Amino acid sequence: MSTEPLYLRRHRPFVAFWFARVCTASGFQMLTVAIGWHMYSLTHDVLDLGLVGLVEFLPRVLFMLHTGHVADRYDRRKVAALCQTGQALTALALVVGSLNEQVTRELIFILAFVLGACRAFEMPATQALLPNIVPASLFPRAVAASASAMQGATIVSPALGGLLYAFGSFWVYAPSMALYLAAITLMLSLPARAQKPRQEKASLNSLLAGIRFIRSRRDVFGAISLDLFAVLLGGATALLPVFARDILLTGPWGLGLLRSAPAVGALLMSFWLARFPIERNVGRTMFTAVGVFGVATIAFGLSTSFWFSLAVLAVLGAADMISMVIRGAFVQLETPDEMRGRVSAVNGLFIGASNQLGEFESGVTAAWFGTVPAVVLGGTGTLVIAGLWIKLFPTLARRDHLHTPKIE
Repeated sequence: MSTEPLYLRRHRPFVAFWFARVCTASGFQMLTVAIGWHMYSLTHDVLDLGLVGLVEFLPRVLFMLHTGHVADRYDRRKVAALCQTGQALTALALVVGSLNEQVTRELIFILAFVLGACRAFEMPATQALLPNIVPASLFPRAVAASASAMQGATIVSPALGGLLYAFGSFWVYAPSMALYLAAITLMLSLPARAQKPRQEKASLNSLLAGIRFIRSRRDVFGAISLDLFAVLLGGATALLPVFARDILLTGPWGLGLLRSAPAVGALLMSFWLARFPIERNVGRTMFTAVGVFGVATIAFGLSTSFWFSLAVLAVLGAADMISMVIRGAFVQLETPDEMRGRVSAVNGLFIGASNQLGEFESGVTAAWFGTVPAVVLGGTGTLVIAGLWIKLFPTLARRDHLHTPKIE
């Protein structure tokens, strides 16, 4: 009989899941910093930075109907591990290319597409896996704790990636590959009983089920679409290399700190939310957080001080974490387990659109209007969207609890 304390045995799967998230998030963030700086060093074109985001986003659209079905039908652990293997091979290709000095604009676009495809299948699998690991009563805390893994990695890894890039791109791409290998090992260590795969065959009806479910739940649709349009307009991540190099007059180490700053605020907020979960006035709190996100975006766009820029990015990250935890817990708790993969895939498309497609939007508007006006306009657009969504989804804005259990 095992002498290991019962609470440790119960929490071991979540701990392994948490560290797997840390590793895969760290590897991706380091890759993102290096690829962004590498591309801008090659072309000095802000539009190319936006195109990288667009290329990475395309697989979410192309494979949207299949990613969720795969997560619902097959072992989610193995799906996630296979996707992490693809990302490790992407990092390996960049390692080889860096050693041979053959990393080109075209190669970056190709690998960005592969990276996006892997992440498109990984996201619904990992999101749908979490509710199988923790009980529903602890799920909001688990979402915050899981998010802290992402944000903790996002604090350290971009700064580390920027620092290592000073010694050469190889020194960023190689550790990224090692982190993905660690994530694969941890993901496969999760117990197989965490999910019972469904044997339903792929059909148009089953593939579209996630879309129909979201459309039938107005508050769920409102929460997901709010994130899509608010971050689509307000995201300035793709332009950080321009701010670091041309406006704030720093180098790759500065870019790493700028990438890390939102995660500092988000990590601190995730710790707070894990300890003190939001249980009342969730709708009002979510919309307030989106408004703060928009104001912080405008402040960042107007800043010419490196340290003030870091501060407002930290506020931006904290506000985004509040919105993300509320939305993530709400959507998962409102979704039956057999639908979570497909709903997570649609949710992942919206998140991908707000992030990767938002990077493309930032690159286009920066090319048209200039870098600073593009960010200020984006933050203003976020505020407009928040106000409009309060009018369009009044029940969401007035929502008090994340989930109301059904009365039997």
